Amino acid sequence: MKVTLKLSRVGMNMHEATIAKWHKQVGDSFAKDDVLYEIETEKVTQEIAAPGNGRLLEILVPAGENAKVNGGVCVVEITS
Repeated sequence: MKVTLKLSRVGMNMHEATIAKWHKQVGDSFAKDDVLYEIETEKVTQEIAAPGNGRLLEILVPAGENAKVNGGVCVVEITS
């Protein structure tokens, strides 16, 4: 199933975050709970884990750029 992963709010006043680093690249497979990418806000750096097993199809927000809360960050194919 093809899914667009969105940036979740990790703090009360968070409206956006910087994508600090991608741990997976387009075409890479991943397992549930593997780290896909890291985000940075003014107060925290947090790793974002995969919701299931699958493959990274597209990166919508490159490292170093900001993503808005509830905005798409990447497109993945979830296989289980």
